[in-house]
Amino acid sequence: ATTEIYTLSLHDRSSDLHEETKRAVKLIMDAIEQSGKALVLDADGLKAFASFKRKLKVPFVLTPHAGEYALLTGKKLSDTFEEKAADVQKTSASLNAVVLLKGHVDIVSGEKRLKFNFTGNPGMTVGGTGDVLTGIIGAFLAQHTDPFEAAVAGAFVNGAAGDFVLHEKGAHMVASDLINWIPHVLDDPMDHLKVQGTHGKTS
Repeated sequence: ATTEIYTLSLHDRSSDLHEETKRAVKLIMDAIEQSGKALVLDADGLKAFASFKRKLKVPFVLTPHAGEYALLTGKKLSDTFEEKAADVQKTSASLNAVVLLKGHVDIVSGEKRLKFNFTGNPGMTVGGTGDVLTGIIGAFLAQHTDPFEAAVAGAFVNGAAGDFVLHEKGAHMVASDLINWIPHVLDDPMDHLKVQGTHGKTS
């Protein structure tokens, strides 16, 4: 059985988020929380949340990159990987949310659990791949997957799909290229070993 989930990945075209955007995100999040549905927050939806951040009472996943994470927490991430992971875990605990920090190595943290994802490659910095990730995580949440596991699986699937695209056509990819590989990764995740490390993340 599946359930409804919500993914909020807004894109405000202005350099600074409009107050209307922030108010709209808050209203939407309040309504989602009242409905008891799960939520994945990305992009400008996440930036808006940073202005009124609080714990939610529903399953909640945040998927920031380093810049968005700095806005969320008000401080720059450490250059030391171990300190970075510890900081993400503290943020996860303070918000009662799963935090997936996107980067060279993705850090996925729950309050008491921590995982690192090594799939993916620099070609995936193209716009839209984060929206694909958000959709994958949302799909897992809709099947009642634990939020932490949904984020871990989403990071792996998204990155693995990107690695197959890189192997197939090189770094000049677009986000829709990843979508074509998602079914293959879900059907045979171990097949990723054929392309892992060829051009992607190794450490």
